[in-house]
Amino acid sequence: MKDQHSEYNIGVFYAFIAYLLWGVLPLYWKNLDTISALEILAHRIFWSFIFVLCIIFIVRKGKQLKQEFIKLFKNRKILFGVVVSSLLVTTNWFIFIWAVNTDHIIETSLGYYINPLVSVLLGVIVLKERLTFWQTISFTLAGIGVLILTLQFGSFPWVAIALACSFGLYGLAKKLTNLDSLIGLTLETMFITPIAIYYLTSQYVKGVDTFTHTSLSQQLLLIGAGIATALPLLWFAQGARRIPLSMIGILQYIAPTISLMIGVFLYNETFTQTHLITFMFIWSALVIYSFSKSKLLVSIEPRFRKKKTIGA
Repeated sequence: MKDQHSEYNIGVFYAFIAYLLWGVLPLYWKNLDTISALEILAHRIFWSFIFVLCIIFIVRKGKQLKQEFIKLFKNRKILFGVVVSSLLVTTNWFIFIWAVNTDHIIETSLGYYINPLVSVLLGVIVLKERLTFWQTISFTLAGIGVLILTLQFGSFPWVAIALACSFGLYGLAKKLTNLDSLIGLTLETMFITPIAIYYLTSQYVKGVDTFTHTSLSQQLLLIGAGIATALPLLWFAQGARRIPLSMIGILQYIAPTISLMIGVFLYNETFTQTHLITFMFIWSALVIYSFSKSKLLVSIEPRFRKKKTIGA
């Protein structure tokens, strides 16, 4: 029992620091906002691959990596899943970097608040999972919130929706491939790294690359992008193995909350009354979603449906 309690505490710690780092990540990209999002992305991919490759050999998983790489070309389903995961996480990284460096941090936080709901919806559509009554209510509230924002400003919050959908689909692809977290991340970055190298090389040949024409501090930040990317993913994997999904569901709101605070109070991004109303709908949806499997709501649901049926 003591060992289980210790494992639980370790799991909470790993998950907490992962979400904490994801929350403050906008501060990291803001220090590189003089560099194009595409070039930052290329460095992020390349140095992430180098970093996870180093970890692979430190923890002696080189043989396992080789075996899984060979298996990929024998199982088209897993190969497809890894390639799709690679493309989705790359898309997510690019949108996030671009959004942060063009003063859309608030919208990125909205995206990651919506993400859990998108994941459930994908489970319903793709995995044929059933949507509960309270989950339906939470989706309705979230939809109303997004609709209010869209109608008020006359434009769809595509940054938030693109981040939520790309990361939701990434999680689905990871679920279907079911690879070890470190091996999976290595393979994902491996597939996209040649494109990143090609881009960085072409920029260097043209003499327009930033890396060789910037300060040492900027160079170190570009190299460190790999560590800043890989570490929270690995910490999250360690935490997810040790704690129940319900705790992960609560902790995952740490990151967008920190990002929201950074956007509003540190970078003075516009937060209107419409934003507040939208976020209140989203937050209400998340509260209902988080407790959708609690005994209290489960006990209320049949009674509510019964009343509705009688009234009809």
